[in-house]
Amino acid sequence: MKQSILLEGAKFQITIKRLCQQLIENHGDFSNAVLIGIQPRGTYLAKRIQKEIYSMTGHQVQLGVLDITFYRDDFRMKGASPLAANSTVIDFMVDGKDVVLIDDVLWTGRTIRSAMDAMQAFGRPGKMELLVLVDRRFSRQIPIQPDYIGIQVDSIDSQKVIVSWEEVDTTDSIVLVTEKK
Repeated sequence: MKQSILLEGAKFQITIKRLCQQLIENHGDFSNAVLIGIQPRGTYLAKRIQKEIYSMTGHQVQLGVLDITFYRDDFRMKGASPLAANSTVIDFMVDGKDVVLIDDVLWTGRTIRSAMDAMQAFGRPGKMELLVLVDRRFSRQIPIQPDYIGIQVDSIDSQKVIVSWEEVDTTDSIVLVTEKK
């Protein structure tokens, strides 16, 4: 197995700050914008984004976390192991709001499609945007493109992109893993 470090340390933090700056440029004081982290790994990025925006602007952006388990199209696939559900916490109205969906890695687009379906249970947003730390540009199954991108990675299906978070993995890093044959 070959591992290539794509991002770590100071560059990881700078990437998050750059994403926050782009959000600030587009949403100003965030009076009409909310952040929604997609469970499980998108929530770490969403919390970091919320904290960083507060430190940069003094604006406390509303943050929710969304579980998409039961909205996935592969939820009941034969032979698949049951997925463990996470919690959804969205304690504010999204009607008419600019909703920024946040996830760590965008690959096929199926997770985002599920998140968009799940959001309908909480109202009708005025606009939905997508922020991802890693955009795996190839292998989309659904035509979804992010509005905010930390880094883009050209990878093949057999490779894996692993995002590690200091909060749970003891370090911040993005690694590309290639199986040797």
